[in-house]
Amino acid sequence: MIYQSDWRHRRSSTSRQAVRRHYQQRPVHVKSLSRFRNACLDAITRVLQFGVRNRRTTMLGGSTLAVVLVGVVVLPVFAGVMRPDPIAKQLNIPLQLPPASETLSAIPSPVSALESDLYLGSNSEDGWQVVTVRRNETLGNIFSRLGLSATTMHRLLEASDSVRALTQIHPGDQIAFRIPKDGLLTALQFDRSESERVLVEIDGHDVKERTIERALERRTQYGSAVISSSLFAAGEAAGMSDTQVMRLAEVFNYDVDFAQDLREGDRFAVVYESIYRDGVRLRDGDVLAAVFVNQGKRYEAFRYTDSSGRSDFYRADGRSLRKAFIRTPVEFTRISSRFSSARKHPILGRMRAHRGVDYAAPTGTPVRAAGNGSVRFVGNQSGYGRTIELQHGNQVTTLYGHLSRFAKGLNKGDKVQQGEVIGYVGMSGLATGPHLHYEFRVGGVHRDPLSVDLPVSEPLTGAELAGFQKAREQFATALAVVEDQSLAVVR
Repeated sequence: MIYQSDWRHRRSSTSRQAVRRHYQQRPVHVKSLSRFRNACLDAITRVLQFGVRNRRTTMLGGSTLAVVLVGVVVLPVFAGVMRPDPIAKQLNIPLQLPPASETLSAIPSPVSALESDLYLGSNSEDGWQVVTVRRNETLGNIFSRLGLSATTMHRLLEASDSVRALTQIHPGDQIAFRIPKDGLLTALQFDRSESERVLVEIDGHDVKERTIERALERRTQYGSAVISSSLFAAGEAAGMSDTQVMRLAEVFNYDVDFAQDLREGDRFAVVYESIYRDGVRLRDGDVLAAVFVNQGKRYEAFRYTDSSGRSDFYRADGRSLRKAFIRTPVEFTRISSRFSSARKHPILGRMRAHRGVDYAAPTGTPVRAAGNGSVRFVGNQSGYGRTIELQHGNQVTTLYGHLSRFAKGLNKGDKVQQGEVIGYVGMSGLATGPHLHYEFRVGGVHRDPLSVDLPVSEPLTGAELAGFQKAREQFATALAVVEDQSLAVVR
């Protein structure tokens, strides 16, 4: 039987696909070659059936046979050469790493759909049945579906604070009910969090509630791969989930543009966590350390939690990977227009400067603040349509134009944090399609967002630097071993 908590994180399929488009390069499509080969085989069959009756048909038949040879023999060989090989698989290396803590606090992340245990080993023979919440379904709907009275539900809601929380259920959440043959509800249970399960027992008019603590375990894992077709394909070869691949990309997104900069032969090595409960894998954990080599340039990242409890990624010398500004504030599909001193306006039809970069993306794609700052302007602005302008310190301002809407509650003067969603892609104002128009100004002067030097955050110093170096050493050896084994596979 399966359980999922009511607070689990959700990512829509549309959003997931957009992220994949942003990070993934176009792979080789072997399926199209297979379809072409089948068409060729059909053609040669027809030639053999009708025969070659004259010179004209002979020439036609000869041409068909040539195409068949290319489709059946040459192209499959070419496809075999171009097909990306799984270069590396997940590496389980016996390294002496720091012990993982025995338990973790509840974290709002999805619970694995593979879990199948019930408390005290109960099963369907005991009258237990698991109900998965449907779309637009309420707790009352579920009780009705099971043939349970509304009176029973209201009695439980009045007697149990935990059960009252079930009024906020969501599609995909799961609740177990124990209903013996007499049709009376005697117990129910559900996961309040990853580490807590609630058991509510009903005996006549008595309602008893228990919370069962469930220990979470962090397991350190390793992976490495060389990129031959796409980042996601390499991640799969390394035994990583799509979520972990995206987290890896997010670690280095200040230094590497994963939409444009990836090249065949780029490689990575990563140390990361997986979260387990009762021996069952629940979800992906944090990236702990990683190396990414892009176009021959090497980048390292080590996760460190400082004395204030803030976690971030740092280079080996203690400098934060986090820059004061994000290079691209939106997950885009392509750059539709670059920074230019003169271009022909697509609507006005005359030459004029384009003082920003246009990122094409579907309507509704979240737009994030490029850096910490305050809202200088939010509203409609001539050709920009719905526009937001942020002030970052005394010198830098950023502008986000052609939005479909603003983030709820965003007003002039509000403080925003780097990465915070401030609006959504649209095509308001003078625009021929949905995109974000993004400008970066220093001292009132427009700079190319794609090439401007972004200031970096302050490095660690003193006791914090010493603490980081001690933590870094624990994973540096692991990274070196993982990376060496990946290179050995390539050689």
